[in-house]
Amino acid sequence: MSAVQLPRPALALAQIQSLAAPDMAAIDALIRRRLASEVVLINQIADHIISAGGKRLRPMLVALAGRACGVDATAEHHQLAAIIEFIHTSTLLHDDVVDQSDLRRGRSTANALWGNAPSVLVGDFLYSRSFQLMVELERMAVMRILADTTNRIAEGEVLQLLHVHNPDTDEAAYLRVIERKTAVLFAAGTELGALASGADPATRQCLYDYGLQLGHAFQIADDVLDYTADATELGKNLGDDLAEGKATLPLIHAIAHSDPATAARLRQIVQDGDGDAMPEVLAAIHAAGSIAYSQQRAAEYARAAEATLEGLPENEAIAALRGLARYAVQRQH
Repeated sequence: MSAVQLPRPALALAQIQSLAAPDMAAIDALIRRRLASEVVLINQIADHIISAGGKRLRPMLVALAGRACGVDATAEHHQLAAIIEFIHTSTLLHDDVVDQSDLRRGRSTANALWGNAPSVLVGDFLYSRSFQLMVELERMAVMRILADTTNRIAEGEVLQLLHVHNPDTDEAAYLRVIERKTAVLFAAGTELGALASGADPATRQCLYDYGLQLGHAFQIADDVLDYTADATELGKNLGDDLAEGKATLPLIHAIAHSDPATAARLRQIVQDGDGDAMPEVLAAIHAAGSIAYSQQRAAEYARAAEATLEGLPENEAIAALRGLARYAVQRQH
């Protein structure tokens, strides 16, 4: 008689945050120290977006990946985590300008408060500050990973721009965008955490793959929330993607699986960026089962993320990474 396969341990979000709390306090302190500039406007805008909160998921992944390799997070882990957060924050500033967004995490965006030009330039400052921090570590492997990652993120931004107001965007094209825009930074964080812990190449690859799969799961779940969440909890305007002419997975699936008349109407809404058509779109995506389909795809990526951890020695940080994969697709905001 075969042994019963017990479920792998996974921590809840509150347990993960408790486990990571000492590292996150050190990372936050480092971020605030290294944000400082002699230019007052840089301090104002950078502080506005950094202090907006958020889950700090990307820097947390650096510390947890390092601990998953059996090493307590070091000053190098904390510096790598700050670099990842600076890169992420700079992309948010640039995204909000490109998307003409006026709300993020429940607060006015920097471009809504200060204008587009200052937001873009402070985004550039954060990019360059991340490279200063990177060079200080004097590790070519770190610089190569982060240079390649930022280049792919930029490709993702341009790819996404090419698909704006394009009703012919299919699932494969959508996945190419979210891999570059979101998943590669998750993967860089987890690989760098392993690298700073002195992990062997196979372990580094496992944790890179974990981050890549998690990033896909997280972004697909995020795009589902744009159609299902409570706007107050989400901290942004529901339907923003629709108004920007972005066809994310729920809408892409609905266009492909609706009757011809409905599909034609949905295509027109994407072309027009008609945010006022949200009720029509919601009805169509529910009728086509597109929310359930998208949630299923996110869950597949989350399970794939968990699967990458199976060859690694079990410890509390591994259980935390497993918990984050589950949280990514279960969250409500």
